[in-house]
Amino acid sequence: MRPRTSTEEHPKMSFGDPNNPYGQQQQQPQGQPGYGYPQQAPQGVPPQGGYGYPGGAPAYPGGYPGVPQTMPGGVKAARVMLYVIAGLQVVGVGVLFAALALIERLKQEPDLQGNAQFEDMAKLGSGVLYGLIALAVVYLVASIVLAIQCGKGGNGARIGIMVYAGLGIVLSLYPFFPLSLVHLVLLILVIVFVAKSDGSAWFNRQRNV
Repeated sequence: MRPRTSTEEHPKMSFGDPNNPYGQQQQQPQGQPGYGYPQQAPQGVPPQGGYGYPGGAPAYPGGYPGVPQTMPGGVKAARVMLYVIAGLQVVGVGVLFAALALIERLKQEPDLQGNAQFEDMAKLGSGVLYGLIALAVVYLVASIVLAIQCGKGGNGARIGIMVYAGLGIVLSLYPFFPLSLVHLVLLILVIVFVAKSDGSAWFNRQRNV
């Protein structure tokens, strides 16, 4: 009788046995990832999330996350206040012209004609009134321009609004206070609304050229 060999006595120890830890390992079929390796997305399927952002992060219009695409309520309120200030300037210009007309009428009074003191005061008063009218007109135009820039202006417009409001606050405190109390309150609110975080984000947003 022919003696059994070691391979015949232990057939599972052969190199073809998949359970043999010492045998030759079977190759995995292509297309299936091995254990411990991340699976790749199929070709033609875009990755999850917005383009250029990590998975799950949304893509915002303009490329800046969190940037408001519509004008915030505070900026809208500031724009309305600028138009209101412009309207008050129109009223102020009308009052100044009425004061000029009054001075010219007084000059025609027979009792005041030839009065050197009155003539000096009338000239000084007319000069001051003309200066105030010019200042009011400049402030009127600036109010309208900056109100328009609230909708389409950049950070430069925001800085311009704050400088404009700061100068207006100084003039409202002196020499026009308390007649300028309404202006003072409106200008303070304009600075507050424009300086807020949503206002800053609005003026620094990316705009279509």
